[in-house]
Amino acid sequence: MTTPRTMKLPCWTCDADQQHRQLDKAEQNWLKERLGRAGVNEFWLCENVLDPDTGRQCRNLRTGFVMKPFPKAVRVPVPE
Repeated sequence: MTTPRTMKLPCWTCDADQQHRQLDKAEQNWLKERLGRAGVNEFWLCENVLDPDTGRQCRNLRTGFVMKPFPKAVRVPVPE
């Protein structure tokens, strides 16, 4: 198993620089279906923990160059 690439990038919903990572296969499949696209490799997921008690993360999407690629925030659901 490979380690996902991570990068510190600005998150427009957290309003600060936060740790982001590339999407895993399940997240990529969800986003491909949601957007109707064949490839989603340019997207990064914010890993900022919003609630330390529950461990809930921001999970907002951005690309490497565009902080706000969608008009409204698109958050990847937590895998079951």
